[in-house]
Amino acid sequence: MCLVTIMFPVGIFADTALDIYMNDFYSKSNEASQILKEIEINLKEGSRKKVCSRQREAARLGLLANKSLIKAFEIEGANPPMQAIKASQQRWESILNEC
Repeated sequence: MCLVTIMFPVGIFADTALDIYMNDFYSKSNEASQILKEIEINLKEGSRKKVCSRQREAARLGLLANKSLIKAFEIEGANPPMQAIKASQQRWESILNEC
């Protein structure tokens, strides 16, 4: 049995472009949210260590996540929920610029 699997390996199915952009969206938005949660915890504990730089990094990730989401909708041929995306965009830009 081992010899058969060595001789005839099962092909690995590559992610589609849609999967790549959606995974990028989820990973970047989750990372950005995690950074903001950590900042909130640090502030509650009284620490302001690198708050602005971490906040800007979270905002950059959030903005990149939005771009990936828009690209995923384009690949799918569907209309993205632009109102929600614009609201998210404004929120991230606000975080980026108001520190």
